[in-house]
Amino acid sequence: MTVEQSRIKEIEEIINQFKCPKDFQCYKSNFEALCDAEDIGIESYLKFLEENPRSCQFSVPFGEGHFCKCSYRVYLCKKLGKSTLAFHCMP
Repeated sequence: MTVEQSRIKEIEEIINQFKCPKDFQCYKSNFEALCDAEDIGIESYLKFLEENPRSCQFSVPFGEGHFCKCSYRVYLCKKLGKSTLAFHCMP
């Protein structure tokens, strides 16, 4: 995936704001190792579509599902359109 230089700067600003328990493998893998999630219109959250969302520290249980609150993952989905089924989550 090719990302504009201005977007790369925004991404780097986002990832410098927090520590990732997976060491930002989604970023380092050139966006190949992203979890399945989709934008459902909530500003700072995505809907997790993973089989085991509880294993992620960014997972927030809600009702019978889970939401993703990772600001990097949310950015990728909302700004770059990287949403469901195009990528697979790292173990």
